[in-house]
Amino acid sequence: MIDVRKFDSLGHADHGWLDAHHHFSFANYHDPNRMGWGRIRVWNDDTIGAKSGFPPHPHRDMEIVTYVRTGAITHQDSMGNKGRTAAGDVQVMSAGRGVTHAEYNLEDEATTLFQIWIETDQPGAQPGWGAKPFPKDSREGAFQLLASGNGDDGSLTIPANSRILGTTVKAYSSIAI
Repeated sequence: MIDVRKFDSLGHADHGWLDAHHHFSFANYHDPNRMGWGRIRVWNDDTIGAKSGFPPHPHRDMEIVTYVRTGAITHQDSMGNKGRTAAGDVQVMSAGRGVTHAEYNLEDEATTLFQIWIETDQPGAQPGWGAKPFPKDSREGAFQLLASGNGDDGSLTIPANSRILGTTVKAYSSIAI
């Protein structure tokens, strides 16, 4: 089923350094008709200002997938992981039994990204993090598996029965599932 949500109908919060649009109820935005979709709990469309970001904060029992659209995001967490994920690439964090992390835009321009939270299949599991480049030309006009519950087709692995795919579709073109 496809649920078309016009951009101007999304929840919105502008914090100065963060301009966030929420597809589902999140933070101070609450819509009882938009609490999630299946196991997807959060889908945020964020613009993070240059030289700013999310200071250290905790998560637990959630699979967090970040698809960077423009710019880059730098991750650091309590497990000792640190990495930079650039435009077109994906990072995943399994919060498991608990992790504290920070996400910063250390770039000179704004970064745009989608952040997707999926309910885990393994509450209380060991937390983890990973990132991987996904060159845009490898998904032009075709779906590419970015993250999944089993790591098929070279995707990043998350402990959830899910598949996140990406594609690049040229203007006035279409793609079939």
